[in-house]
Amino acid sequence: MTKPLVTILDDEPEIRQMLADALNDAGYRTATFARATEFEASLKTTSPEVCLVDLGLPDKDGLALVHRLALESGASIIIISGRAQVQDRVTGLELGADDYIIKPFAPSEVVARVRARMRHVKPVGKPSETAHFSGWSAHFDSYILKDSSGTETPFSHAEGEVLRMFLNSPKRLISRAQMQENLGGTAGESFDRAMDVRISRLRTKLREDPKNPQLIKTIYGAGYIFLGDVTWD
Repeated sequence: MTKPLVTILDDEPEIRQMLADALNDAGYRTATFARATEFEASLKTTSPEVCLVDLGLPDKDGLALVHRLALESGASIIIISGRAQVQDRVTGLELGADDYIIKPFAPSEVVARVRARMRHVKPVGKPSETAHFSGWSAHFDSYILKDSSGTETPFSHAEGEVLRMFLNSPKRLISRAQMQENLGGTAGESFDRAMDVRISRLRTKLREDPKNPQLIKTIYGAGYIFLGDVTWD
């Protein structure tokens, strides 16, 4: 079986080597990059399961890169950054990152976070899954929503995790605690806000009325319920 690929994008060679050594020892393949342009070029021929991305890059804005990855890649995205403010973490998660690790960190922490993300990555070779509901189809192999007319709307890996959770448990209450347990991450203000943003974006892409959503209903003080009938192929 091919080992999962983890890419490391950081302009500090010591950090790249430290992370590569720790992840290789833990049973992963790694590819390291100092510049965003090199990393983006590699995505044309490789499909990493997890991307570790530093925000302080010499040639591109790290947050813009994270946002593009979230929309165009099926990989889990973990930000590694010296920016420790709560707003920085919230912004990164809002733009589509799945996790945020603050420098300095222990390599073992990064390995543990990668393992946690790998539990949510669709195994290579698994048949494509498409869910159908309320005139929509969600294609999790290509991260595309299609309406009844065939119009396509992309969704990010992070949004897809939330959508899949709803589609796997239609008409059942999903609490914040269940979301945190199923999706990983640290409970708290930044996690709650990131979930709110992902759900808001899903509602927008599903053309829901924000004041009266019909598919993803908020049960105040309890959680959320997805009200559509769902079939899978």
